[in-house]
Amino acid sequence: MVKCSTLCYIEREHQYLMLHRTVKEKDVNRDKWIGVGGHFEGKESPEECLLREVKEETGYTLTSWRYRGILTFVYGEDIVEYISLYTADGFEGDPIPCDEGELEWVEQDRIGELDIWEGDKIFFRLLKENRPFFSLKLVYDTKDVLQYAALDGKQISW
Repeated sequence: MVKCSTLCYIEREHQYLMLHRTVKEKDVNRDKWIGVGGHFEGKESPEECLLREVKEETGYTLTSWRYRGILTFVYGEDIVEYISLYTADGFEGDPIPCDEGELEWVEQDRIGELDIWEGDKIFFRLLKENRPFFSLKLVYDTKDVLQYAALDGKQISW
């Protein structure tokens, strides 16, 4: 199954807004900490999906964001997802409870202490380095073990 989605890390004062995915039983991200976002609907562009998903999950309206890269997430034999990765440093509005888990502001230097995907550590490093737009392919087995990673088409070690 091939899907397209967005993933956004909202920033404030050296923190990212993280979502601890605890609600859905059948969720590839179950118990993991990720950014906010979700799957494209209808004929949405990546930006339209980004703005809608952030508003639905957080209550915030983004006022400043940056398209940072494209993630190709492969999980087992059945899941391929193309994820438009964003960071945002401007937002307005009042926070709302998220129906997919708990939202929490986390210091950026503590992200690695959370239960995140192994490959997320790669793109967090790229974000910290302020790397220009990148393509990152991450291939996992169904036990959540990272099997392969490629940056801009070239295999990398992690």
